[in-house]
Amino acid sequence: MRICLISDTHGLLRPQALDFLRGSDHILHAGDIVGADLLDQLAGLAPLTAVRGNNDYGDWAQTLPESVTLTLGGIVIHMLHDLKELAIDPVAQGVRVVVTGHTHKPACEERSGVLYVNPGAAGRRRFTLPVSVGELLVDDGRVDVRLVTLDVP
Repeated sequence: MRICLISDTHGLLRPQALDFLRGSDHILHAGDIVGADLLDQLAGLAPLTAVRGNNDYGDWAQTLPESVTLTLGGIVIHMLHDLKELAIDPVAQGVRVVVTGHTHKPACEERSGVLYVNPGAAGRRRFTLPVSVGELLVDDGRVDVRLVTLDVP
């Protein structure tokens, strides 16, 4: 199963990000979407789960949860925008992967058997940080993470 990760689009869905997301089995957006129309585009590619970020306002954003736990490919995933607001104990809850955004920095770290993955920001470039996305490749209980820097001008 290919689960694509995107975050911090801030209203900009780049063609390079769309190309990367095509063919995914599920898309997870870790917040700072800044527009319901962007979610509609993503939902047209694959089943979509999104959480609200600190820059998501308005009626459309109020329908999004601040965090969500779901099982995809037999793997329990917890997603929220800002890791500093993690309100659960992932190990105690049986979570294998925590997906976040907010920092705009792509990162992957394993702690106590839990993968903490931030795909970075796929929207407007911030400082010298890369424009990036990620994916979880799930196969028979195994999770491989790939973070990808998009080739953007």
